[in-house]
Amino acid sequence: MVDPVDRAVAGQRLGIPESLGVSTLEPGQRLPTTPQGRQVSIRVQLLDDVTEVFDISQRAPAKALFDLVCVHLNLAERDYFGLQYQNSRRLMVWLDLLKPLKQIRRPKNTILRFVVKFFPPDTQLLEELTRYLFALQIKHDLACGRLTCNDTSAALLVSHIVQSEIGDFDEVQSFQHLLHNKYIPNQDTLMDRITEYHRKHVGQTPAESDQQLLEISRRLEMYGVRLHPAKDREGTKLSLAVSHVGLLLFQGDNRINTFNWSKVRKLSFKRKRFLIKLRPDLNQSGYQDTLEFTMASRDCCKIFWKICVEYHAFFRLFEEPKPKPKAVLFTRGSSFRFSGRTQKQVSDYVKDSEFQKVPFERKHSKKVSGSSQTPQDRKTSTVPPEVKYITTVSVDQTDAPLRSTLQAPGDDPTVTDGHQAGPEGPEDPEGQALPSSTSHPEQQISGVISGISDLSDSALANPSVVLNGQKAFPLGPGQRPNMHQPSPFNAHSSPLSSPLFTDAGYVRTDDEDEVRRKKFPTDEAYFIAKELLTTERTFQKDLAVITVSFQAVLGKQEVLPDSVRTLINTNYDPVYQFHQAFLKEVEQRLQQWEGRSNAHIKGDYQRVGDVLLKNVQGLKQLTPLLQRYGEVLVELERSCRSSQRLEEACREFEQQKVCYLSLNMFLLRPLHRLLHYKLILERLCKHYPPTHQDFRDSRAALADISEMVLQLQGTMTKMENIQKLLELKKDLTGIQDLAIPGREFIRLGCLSKLSGKRLQQRMFFLFSDSLVYTSRGMTADNQFKVHGQLPLYGMTIRESEDEWGLPHCFTLFGQRQSVVVAASCLSEMVKWMEDIRMAVDLVEQSNRPTDLLSTSQSDRKSPEEEEEEEEEELSASRSSLERQAAQRGNSTVHICWHRNTSVSMVDFSEAVENQLSGNLLRKFKNSNGWQKLWVVYTNFSMFFYKSHQDDYPLASLPLLGYSLTVPAETENIQKDYVFKLHFKSHVYYFRSESQYTFQRWMEVIRSTTC
Repeated sequence: MVDPVDRAVAGQRLGIPESLGVSTLEPGQRLPTTPQGRQVSIRVQLLDDVTEVFDISQRAPAKALFDLVCVHLNLAERDYFGLQYQNSRRLMVWLDLLKPLKQIRRPKNTILRFVVKFFPPDTQLLEELTRYLFALQIKHDLACGRLTCNDTSAALLVSHIVQSEIGDFDEVQSFQHLLHNKYIPNQDTLMDRITEYHRKHVGQTPAESDQQLLEISRRLEMYGVRLHPAKDREGTKLSLAVSHVGLLLFQGDNRINTFNWSKVRKLSFKRKRFLIKLRPDLNQSGYQDTLEFTMASRDCCKIFWKICVEYHAFFRLFEEPKPKPKAVLFTRGSSFRFSGRTQKQVSDYVKDSEFQKVPFERKHSKKVSGSSQTPQDRKTSTVPPEVKYITTVSVDQTDAPLRSTLQAPGDDPTVTDGHQAGPEGPEDPEGQALPSSTSHPEQQISGVISGISDLSDSALANPSVVLNGQKAFPLGPGQRPNMHQPSPFNAHSSPLSSPLFTDAGYVRTDDEDEVRRKKFPTDEAYFIAKELLTTERTFQKDLAVITVSFQAVLGKQEVLPDSVRTLINTNYDPVYQFHQAFLKEVEQRLQQWEGRSNAHIKGDYQRVGDVLLKNVQGLKQLTPLLQRYGEVLVELERSCRSSQRLEEACREFEQQKVCYLSLNMFLLRPLHRLLHYKLILERLCKHYPPTHQDFRDSRAALADISEMVLQLQGTMTKMENIQKLLELKKDLTGIQDLAIPGREFIRLGCLSKLSGKRLQQRMFFLFSDSLVYTSRGMTADNQFKVHGQLPLYGMTIRESEDEWGLPHCFTLFGQRQSVVVAASCLSEMVKWMEDIRMAVDLVEQSNRPTDLLSTSQSDRKSPEEEEEEEEEELSASRSSLERQAAQRGNSTVHICWHRNTSVSMVDFSEAVENQLSGNLLRKFKNSNGWQKLWVVYTNFSMFFYKSHQDDYPLASLPLLGYSLTVPAETENIQKDYVFKLHFKSHVYYFRSESQYTFQRWMEVIRSTTC
């Protein structure tokens, strides 16, 4: 036990002799005398997971306990930290330093946690010990899933932690250390990348590792944010957070709005309602906006209101606010105020004071860290045997509920600067709420399953897609490679969740049903034929969207021109009828193959090549119709431009459930189906020996379909480019005419553009003549607003990581302006640079097309104007949840924005070829049973149906950003043919029926995601 009178000896636990004790109090200041009263033992868990016990009077102010802890640690920059505990209502609250310790109702059963309270935006920490404690906090946040990031950043962070703990890289020692210490949930899959980074840190001291760890962490969106659940007026589940920049609004893992301190007038709460009163808009005289959010209880509101007051005072004020004078008769409002030094006062105090640099021993580290240590210092830095340690209590034996709170997910702050005047001060918490005009946060992507943070989690910063850091691997029926441990993230609500992917209404498939299931053939040719059947069923449904649903809906409205109707009837109806007959023939053949008739005894029907040959020859007769599909696409677009009613009717049809992809993609489905036939026949011919009875028919059918594909290849490539340009046109505003002759789409994706002094997330679109950069606009369709363009003619590109100090950074030098951008990872930077260089080489060999932008002035803005516009968008954009309703949730552009990734035209072409359908069994991370679903994989997404007879999907799962693995043995998935999809805390298991289908699903998903 620790007696307060013995606290003159500082930092004993850290191995510091008595002669090196350092006081962190102001000159002439002494520890307050302990008031007389009952002594209580207060347990404090420090950041290195050691619990110290302090004896102190229950009447003593809480600040006395906090001072004891800081003196014990020799901590000078103590105002960044605080003491947190779980109150009687199981809410995590901060210890109020102005009140006595009696605020802790049951001190014997409570553990206080000494943690970081204020996270600075820059590396402004002057003391090495402070940086070490911050590094421990980052380590905790990584382990519990609060600080999420992409795989590259996670591996780099862990490599610095390992360098700090064990020193320079040693292959055996590093492997053993990582094997016995888990720093991130998916550590096993990143072992190779962690060791690769660790090799590069040779000679780096623990202090330097801490500095690098903080430098990387502070740039992450999840850095230092603690979420507080809330709802808006419409009942949408959101989360509020506070940072140095102001108030942050999240939906799931995605930050959807930011209210800067400079724009916040007052913060208050009334019962369960939390009110944010914004300053009037200068562009609209007399305009005021009050945002209202509902929390779980009044206590939750008050806790969040207090931390907002403290954050504002610490980062925005120059000195500690003075207490209000006591009222003579009546009091109104709360007397709560920030207690302690502000960030500026802490910085000035540490700079002006001369502290002796005290070495301290790091937990898990081989090195004793300290400034200017001599060999003699190192000898005396160990604790003498006669020094008695403070009694410690193991956390594992004390407060289990407190440990569970460490797994609560958190999110990210943004960056701002300056000590300007903020809110006018804490308003009366119980005051009347003003009439509000709530600006609701924007819904990110509805109807799909994902975590975007992360659309970010942010942040949404986006994770890299990996397959255990290695290439594809075929697995046998009984093989279960040990991949990585299950993620300890808590599953929490996401704007991308769907009722289909929750345990509510869960339908289980018992193992007895699997045992009683009829034995089907095990020949690989059978499963190839079954893949033909399942994909043909999906193709038949897609054709019905055009020939049946589209014409029926627009026919009722009488807006479809006769020219378009004639083209569809002439070119699509015969193909639809042909494939209806083909599907029936394939279904009949599979029934015979499976033994549902006596024909299988002779073996005459255990083949499919003859069916394919017959129908491919019939399909060749329809080649002239397939060549005219480009005319249908162009004519429909021309009609939409000339008729606003038709354009609105097409847009409304795309919002219907049956139209789960863009309308133009359905128009090109018959061309894409030829590629699928070709791939199926190639697998058949590869499987059959030349002597097999089905080999000759399969090879003949392959020759015919290859001839058709070659004949239509030019039309297919041209139409895919036009289709993609027309689809992008719906997502962009500020473009005159995107789909002009000669323009080709190359790549789209997220890059961070350097504007002023910080990076801003921007969506870039690379075409054959220009590079366009945009941001999320405020249109009703959630379109991306064009900020500017860089003509490719005369453009040069250069890596500039060293010049700007930004990872994965490169500079684009155009004729009129230069742009500095940074990619999310090295692979993304390489892809962008290669594609841009290729496009520049091509454009210099041809004439230069006209500008893309509707206004030529928008791409000539000065950096100051652009930064001002970006700052305005940061706080004002994404203000309504209803805006997402007019946009498909599985739009590739929006997925790339939320996952912080990119896709190219080559990726789209591969996605067209790699499509798959069939039954899969799905299981949640924390559930026991399996649910049977009909799954269609296309356009980088999985679409889920109850059965293949359903007309529209129940939910979808965009896989851009997801990692594809197989379960580890520790995950207790006692089934064969199981693959695992995971993104941040979202984990799904899928089970196929055979080794062949398992490998096919792995191949198809990997080809378009990894």
